[in-house]
Amino acid sequence: MQFEFATATRILFGAGVSQEVGKLAHSFGSRPLLVTGRPSAQTAQIQALLDAQGLDHIALSVEHEPTIELVQQGIILARQHDCDLVIGLGGGSALDTGKAIAILLANPGELLDYLEVIGRGQALAQPSCPYIAIPTTAGTGSEVTRNAVLTSTDQQVKVSLRSPFMLPRMALVDPELTYSLPPQVTATTGLDALTQLIEPYTCNAPNPLTDAICKEGLQMAAHGLPRAYENGSDITARQDMSLASLFGGLALANARLGAVHGFAGPLGGILSAPHGAICARLLPFVMRANLEAARQSELLNPVLARYNEIAQILTGSRHAQAEDGVAWVSALCKTLNIPSLSVYGLALAHLPDVAEKSARASSMKGNPIQFSLAKLEEILQEAL
Repeated sequence: MQFEFATATRILFGAGVSQEVGKLAHSFGSRPLLVTGRPSAQTAQIQALLDAQGLDHIALSVEHEPTIELVQQGIILARQHDCDLVIGLGGGSALDTGKAIAILLANPGELLDYLEVIGRGQALAQPSCPYIAIPTTAGTGSEVTRNAVLTSTDQQVKVSLRSPFMLPRMALVDPELTYSLPPQVTATTGLDALTQLIEPYTCNAPNPLTDAICKEGLQMAAHGLPRAYENGSDITARQDMSLASLFGGLALANARLGAVHGFAGPLGGILSAPHGAICARLLPFVMRANLEAARQSELLNPVLARYNEIAQILTGSRHAQAEDGVAWVSALCKTLNIPSLSVYGLALAHLPDVAEKSARASSMKGNPIQFSLAKLEEILQEAL
């Protein structure tokens, strides 16, 4: 048995840890680029903490899914102002944008030299500029992953910038920053976290360390997500979901994902939909398709056993079977009002092209079942 486990150099978790950002940032540099989501009270609070430490920061706002053009703008901005540190504050979009800017500040050439699929795919050779990641949602786990997912508007596809050098120098995971999330954002980001616990556990290259993290995270998500959606002020539920998100990030960075994320990249390139909403809608249909294939092959019995375990964790019943887990996820998606993908503009005419692109996605290669193009289209049609 061989496996690798790598993560952020330092992780601080707990209510209020984001208040330490000024002192911690001061140890890495003196002129940070602060990459945030839409301006908010949280942004103003972090800016005040940086000001209190005499850190003359430059701000960059990320108000949509991160694009290649936005990252290039951020690199230019950071170089113009001699930034020696990057801080990402927000959901996955802001964190991934900051991560991409930080690594490009430390490496020669342009972004397309290093991008997968549409770029030249060269290896990044130098460690990232110091990067501090502060998530304000409980979903992506981007604060501990080694990649950034970026949209190419020209080619209508999402692609990854990927390297072990992209792991943040520090992750500050503060559940207090998630208290004000509206219910629908809580739902879609939370189901993204759930997906990122299920897929690494059932992928074709799991390992004992990520297995343990996934099982613990699944318990927290099962209890925390419905409660956080129902009552955003439930402190215990918010803490559980911040941990579940962190654990999902740790797992996906050190195992593999699966068909849900294999679909999410191509779909994210053509739909104006949050990544979490796409994953949320696809999750029960992909789980069911994997189970149907596993039932037909004795070689896939280990996968079936893992789906049985997931069902027992999610339902709280030690007698639950794999199909009970799928039913639980389906019911949760209905409770959380997850819309169909047609709401975001997906149509039957898109399916052949999306299926073909999804089949080539790196995440799809981690799925325990290698689906035919016809099966991929069938799953997409169910999600319409």
